Amino acid sequence: MTSVLLITGDAAEDLEVMYPYQRLLEEGYEVHVAAPTAKKLQFVVHDFVDGFDTYTEKPGHTWPADLALADVDPSRYAALVLPGGRAPEYLRGDAECRRVVEHFVDEDKPIAALCHGPLILLAVGALNGRSSSAYPALAPDLNAVGAQWEDSPAHIDGNIVTGRAWPDHPQWMRAFLEVLRAKAPAPVR
Repeated sequence: MTSVLLITGDAAEDLEVMYPYQRLLEEGYEVHVAAPTAKKLQFVVHDFVDGFDTYTEKPGHTWPADLALADVDPSRYAALVLPGGRAPEYLRGDAECRRVVEHFVDEDKPIAALCHGPLILLAVGALNGRSSSAYPALAPDLNAVGAQWEDSPAHIDGNIVTGRAWPDHPQWMRAFLEVLRAKAPAPVR
């Protein structure tokens, strides 16, 4: 079975983990969740409230990580998913996370990153000179490294598919599946 790796951690956006996880399973891909340690992760729900300058955060679901980042052999995976939330803010500083992500970048494998997920790609230099969508508040971060922020629900730059946040799920995942199917089709069921 063709496998996809999903890297996340505590305080990841609940919807941004569960939607691609379940959608990829539905397509026939095997999905493994990797985090700094193999443990039960606590996700959060970010919502947009009228009158707030930013999103609110509430506790979300818990979900087990299948394996620790240190135990990931990235060569076993056809593609990578980087959900958003606050998890990417600390994952980008994790040496094992960067090691794994660099493999996908170097091998030109399909990568889907949503919301704050592109922060991890920034940490490994994958967006230098490229364009990417992301949560709008990250536009200065992207521009600071020479990337061009795109206000798009599904932006494709080569093998990397990015979106702004969970409201973009349909467009983002549709675009990612097109890139993924072209490079690593799911087994025929």
